Amino acid sequence: MATLCSTSNASETANYSSIYDIEINGLNGKPLSLSAYKDKYILFVNVASKCGFTSQYKELQELYDSYKDTLVVIGVPCNQFGNQEPGNAKDIESFCEINYGVTFPITEKIDVKDANQHPLYEWLTQKRKNRVANSKVKWNFQKYLIAPTGEFVDYYFSMTSPLSSKIIKHLK
Repeated sequence: MATLCSTSNASETANYSSIYDIEINGLNGKPLSLSAYKDKYILFVNVASKCGFTSQYKELQELYDSYKDTLVVIGVPCNQFGNQEPGNAKDIESFCEINYGVTFPITEKIDVKDANQHPLYEWLTQKRKNRVANSKVKWNFQKYLIAPTGEFVDYYFSMTSPLSSKIIKHLK
């Protein structure tokens, strides 16, 4: 498990915030409280319904079902990669339920990079916020794992299966 890096840079420390303080809405438009998941791992995944990796929804649901006592998977729809999530909230919800039986939380559609990057992804991708690592979201189905303490653990590119030992080793 990743540990928090110590830093002597006061401005870097000042920018740090808790993942649990970030506000984001669910797909239904109502606030999704990340603090409700304290004491559980959180796996954030930027999802899209028309992507070559879309079949990972099945593995994400399997992971969620297998570890739901210690893990929550949160799907984060994004249309920034090849316009592969063009639908509205109802389209996304129907697609996930009908095709993959998704029961884990899904947020509103957001930007995960560039000028309109949502604060959640600012935290996930900026070391000055998460105190562990900088990263760039390269494509749909990139994954970010957060420890039950709210600490950043690691991130995994799209090709990493949700059932990979790289992820599961943290959950056991």
